[in-house]
Amino acid sequence: MRGALYLLGYDYGASNGRAIHGAFDGEKLAINEIHRFPNEPVMLGGTLYWDILRLYDQMRQGLQKAAQAGIAPASVGLDTWGVDFGLLDRNGVLLRNPVHYRDRRTEGMPEAAYAVMPREKIFAHTGLAFMPFNTLYQLLALRRDGDVSLEQARTLLFMPDLLAYFLTGEKGTEYTIASTAQMTNPRTRDWSPELLQAFGLPRALLTPIVEPCTVRGLLRPDLCEALGFSPKTRVVSVAQHDTASAVAAVPARGRRFAYISSGTWSLLGIETDAPVVSEGVMRANYTNEGGICGTTRVLNNIMGMWMIQECRRAWLQEGACEDFAGLAALAARETPFRSLVDPDDARFLPPGDMPGRIRDYCRETGQPVPQTRGQVARTIYESLALKYRWAVGRLERDILGDAIDCLHIVGGGSRNTLLNQMTANAVGRPVVAGPGEATAIGNLLAQAMTLGELDSLDSLRAVVRASFDTREFMPEHAAVWEEAYGRFLALTGLED
Repeated sequence: MRGALYLLGYDYGASNGRAIHGAFDGEKLAINEIHRFPNEPVMLGGTLYWDILRLYDQMRQGLQKAAQAGIAPASVGLDTWGVDFGLLDRNGVLLRNPVHYRDRRTEGMPEAAYAVMPREKIFAHTGLAFMPFNTLYQLLALRRDGDVSLEQARTLLFMPDLLAYFLTGEKGTEYTIASTAQMTNPRTRDWSPELLQAFGLPRALLTPIVEPCTVRGLLRPDLCEALGFSPKTRVVSVAQHDTASAVAAVPARGRRFAYISSGTWSLLGIETDAPVVSEGVMRANYTNEGGICGTTRVLNNIMGMWMIQECRRAWLQEGACEDFAGLAALAARETPFRSLVDPDDARFLPPGDMPGRIRDYCRETGQPVPQTRGQVARTIYESLALKYRWAVGRLERDILGDAIDCLHIVGGGSRNTLLNQMTANAVGRPVVAGPGEATAIGNLLAQAMTLGELDSLDSLRAVVRASFDTREFMPEHAAVWEEAYGRFLALTGLED
């Protein structure tokens, strides 16, 4: 067996970040977390910001820990959440901290945009779902507010591109992250000139787009010297949107599968060879985002584990100490289907008193108001599973026109045994859970592909199957879940 290829992947999530070391021997990938850090936004003057310089410093600390462990990676790759960005001036200096996508500045901006270009035309040009925090609406909000940083800006870089710029000094834009902006054309995999012109957004602000698995540049000489790394250490543009990296690592065979990348958001969709820009996709508010190896991720954004994360944060402040496994155990002991909510109700999007908002929703809809932590948690989990059922049904009827054989769940949420079983029950087909570290795995294996170690998406997924365990959940209690789904549809007003 040959010697291992060492790789270093940074996965920045909405609540924490990690540096993951990968060792690839040509057949299997072994991973090891060498650094973990919180990613906490900062509220200042009524605006919610990302602390980008601290995030860069944590990246530097991860490099330092790799060096101290004797790891000299051949390459480094980064992935983050979508839509958010930093603006650089003419000297390449960051003008202000990037603003968090949950900030309220974009409220009302989608409707203002529709007055300039009708919703249908925006979708025809971009194929993207209408989310109030999309980059397009953030830029329009900056212009509405007369923000001086937009006037002074010469370059826009999305979060992973900005961090890569700090590492290399090279500016660029990777397609999977750009595809979240609602400013790209999914057919050309490039910026949409029609949309930029309609909204008066300067093309010069945007750098050329490259496909995933592209070398961005070399690690800065001062970093290499300080760390003892080779001056030829490459920084790779992997599939830089975290969901794109996670979907790359779905351990599926063939194409008749759906996936959920389960974390702060639940991204539920399918993988296609071409974008699907149809009325059915637009009506269901599905999106066409970029994937690895020229694929498209046709998916639906569902609120995901954010609700239980915010509930736990509130309960910790009250002195409760359960971890997520403990909350799932409490939920398992509660009465089924006591109360349900629509996870994508707008009230659940901002940070704040999530348990109170859930109780308010149930009170307003005439349901029993959940009181205990277990009741609130069970409401969240059952509601998510039923929303997944709805999303799978829309995929089959309005987009695929065919049945989905299996649902893969990857990411941190795949470790939630209770929710996995509920999901299998709700969707009525097998659920395969794992790997939990799919995003980091996709990041690392995209680096291996960039370096010539893998030649296709199928070969990448074969490595995932060979390297990591999964668990299968079979559907149970079909009649009970069918009745609950009818209640869920009546409660939310969603069309089956």
